[in-house]
Amino acid sequence: MSPEAPAVSERPSPATLVLEFTVEPFVEGRPGPHVTAAFAAAEASTADGTVVDIGPFGTTVSGPADTVIAASDRVVHAAFENGATRVSLQITAATV
Repeated sequence: MSPEAPAVSERPSPATLVLEFTVEPFVEGRPGPHVTAAFAAAEASTADGTVVDIGPFGTTVSGPADTVIAASDRVVHAAFENGATRVSLQITAATV
């Protein structure tokens, strides 16, 4: 008789995530098509409860996990398809 495998505790996925991203090259006051395409992709990815904030040092998208993860994919594709040389992003679980 073989021993039972230990139970694996499953953690629920976070309900809300925050994506922060920057697109390079970035020239202050003159964002190129690679930057504006990434902004547009982020804004087009919004759904109920999703917020996009375009700031001076980066852009954030916060909302439901599935929406934020899908937005990250669209942002990266849009940026590189329009001439980006670098996309930096970070996704974190929102704190309560």
